[in-house]
Amino acid sequence: MPELIKNTLYILTPGSSVHLDHDAVRVFHPENGAKRLPLVRIDHVVAFGGVNLTDDFLHRCAADQRSVTWLTSNGRFRARVIGPQGGNPLLRVAQHDALREPGRRAAVARAFVAGKLHNTRQVLLRAAADARTTRQQALRATASAIADDLTKLPDTNNINVILGIEGQAAKRYVATWRHLLVDHAQVTAPTHRISRPPTDPVNAALSFGYGMLRIAVHGALEHVGLDPYIGYLHGIRPGKPALALDLMEEMRHLQVDRMVFTAFNRRQLTPHHFTQHPGGAHEINEDGRRAYLTLWSEARARPWAHRQLGRDIPAAVLPLIQARLLARHLRSDTPHYNPWSPA
Repeated sequence: MPELIKNTLYILTPGSSVHLDHDAVRVFHPENGAKRLPLVRIDHVVAFGGVNLTDDFLHRCAADQRSVTWLTSNGRFRARVIGPQGGNPLLRVAQHDALREPGRRAAVARAFVAGKLHNTRQVLLRAAADARTTRQQALRATASAIADDLTKLPDTNNINVILGIEGQAAKRYVATWRHLLVDHAQVTAPTHRISRPPTDPVNAALSFGYGMLRIAVHGALEHVGLDPYIGYLHGIRPGKPALALDLMEEMRHLQVDRMVFTAFNRRQLTPHHFTQHPGGAHEINEDGRRAYLTLWSEARARPWAHRQLGRDIPAAVLPLIQARLLARHLRSDTPHYNPWSPA
């Protein structure tokens, strides 16, 4: 059946159909019948796999500014629909101007990478605090090496060099995954980040989580009037939401990775939540999606410290806060863009 979590309607079962029923939505499940929910309770709709949404329902969502997102069953983005946006042409011009100025582009790209590396260290140090002996030493050593990587960022305006620093830190981080999983976890830590397609439960869970985060960040950028496809770190490529991928960098490890490894360590996610296909590809199954989304909703309600604002912010609001801070910088209201970090 559909899951309504924090005003987001998730439709998980292939073969389901979604219909408008006056001021409500009626979801027909291929085996369990229909469920009716009032539209006033729904801000976003996310459909996985082969789900049919009727024209009347889509038109009503567009009229109400209710976003509809389609994902593959493994959480990969397919499409997104939202009604006409008011737009902010001056902000869009400023966004393009910053891309054309090499120094400004590099400064924003450095900020995204600095935020990612700083928060990667937070994941490692928090895990080290609960670890012992060899695991603790390995986690702290990697955190120290990534701190050294951070010191190299201010010395370059070259995007390729910035990407190289980010890539080196990412390799260090992935090499510690085996220390982030405890001995009684029912999965083995992969040695590489593999996403196309994922070849193990950990990579499949991470890919699914990044898909959820991308929806939130993409929507936040559109809400403040920024173009999600004009990025600074990831550049410009047709069909690639570069700015959404940029802004995700500072959030993905604390918001997604930490939750995923904790879930495996607590056996809230197990191999039974994943399907292995011929050839070795792994996909999170319907039970896994349901378990993940329950954990995701709890994590999105969690407050995180925000150093720049000096107060706690729910995780669900962080993408919007950071999108607004980025917009302020691009309009030259602030001299720098400061990435989010809780410490």
